[in-house]
Amino acid sequence: MAEIQSTQLLIVITSFAKLGDAQVMARKLIQERLAACVQINEGVHSVYRWNGKICEEQEVSLAAKTVAGKWDEISTFIKDNHPYELPELIGMTPAEYDLAYGQWVQAEVHSES
Repeated sequence: MAEIQSTQLLIVITSFAKLGDAQVMARKLIQERLAACVQINEGVHSVYRWNGKICEEQEVSLAAKTVAGKWDEISTFIKDNHPYELPELIGMTPAEYDLAYGQWVQAEVHSES
């Protein structure tokens, strides 16, 4: 597998029980310049096993756009500020994306202002 460059676009996925919690996280990620854009999707039906019990919950999905070089920082930040004991944390690098969009994401997460 090819090595991922630190400037490669990265989409970080996590989920929340409440819309308000996702909105707070989204604003913090933008304020801290850990993400350039965050999308929140309500109405996610999750089925999972937790502590030996099968659970079904309505959740809110959050997708943060950043760069691969921010993975350690953003994943630590989410874990430290997430209400779940074990938050979902998945980073995906798209095979293709618009170059101008990728440059904008890089500029936003690396800006000092």
